Amino acid sequence: MKVVILAGGYGTRLSEHTTVVPKPLVEIGGRPILWHIMRIYSHYGLNDFVICCGYKGDIIKDYFLNYRPHQADFTIDLQNNRVELHRNSTEPWKVTLVDTGEKSMTGGRLKRVRDFLGNSTFCMTYGDGVGDVNIRELINFHHQQGALATVTAVQQPGRFGAINLSSDRPRAAHFREKDARDGQVINGGFFVIEPEALDMIDGDATSWESEPLARLIDQDQLAVYRHHGYWQNMDTLRDKAVLQEQWDGGNPPWRVWDRPAPQNSQPALVTSPIS
Repeated sequence: MKVVILAGGYGTRLSEHTTVVPKPLVEIGGRPILWHIMRIYSHYGLNDFVICCGYKGDIIKDYFLNYRPHQADFTIDLQNNRVELHRNSTEPWKVTLVDTGEKSMTGGRLKRVRDFLGNSTFCMTYGDGVGDVNIRELINFHHQQGALATVTAVQQPGRFGAINLSSDRPRAAHFREKDARDGQVINGGFFVIEPEALDMIDGDATSWESEPLARLIDQDQLAVYRHHGYWQNMDTLRDKAVLQEQWDGGNPPWRVWDRPAPQNSQPALVTSPIS
């Protein structure tokens, strides 16, 4: 299963950093937040990534082009133009980097990578949020619901798209962008999506969080997976400081890859409801 990561935005609230590097490469604990997100998915056996680049996308491409030598000790034979790697402990990742346009909206970026996704279910998330979401349970839940898309709902004050839940079953009844009130259940990313859902996207100017999600809700095709654990985005300098402090504390809640590996690294359907 492929994992799409939206990594093309301007990150204006982090301009102290994003004038130099794109937001997904802003570091927590000496590693880009993009790396942390990929490690979360990799822990559950998902290692095939499609990165939607935009603003300063060339820097993200350079990061992955130089990833292996940066992780290894090596000898350079300058005369013969040869590099010998001595220690190569890189992750088992396949990474496709796609220029989805500097000004494209989130839906436009998704539509631009459709040809790289095939006809299979895929995961999608934003390049600035981490959590201890159980990706296997999320995927199982999505398949149980039979919806075209599933969004992970988390509890977080203001600033984000708030989700009204149906009272009797896990479907979204309404989706509001950037609500000012606190304590709402909000869009935490970590979507699971069927390729047919991309038909709801008109073009580059389409925000995934507006028309496409509204259409999915109208068709009763947006399921909601409630995540009751940790979630934190990196939208501001304060958010970055919170994440860095948790990392420095030695046990950041999103570092699931240091926990025992799942018994089955491949996400599989379950036969009973997940509570």
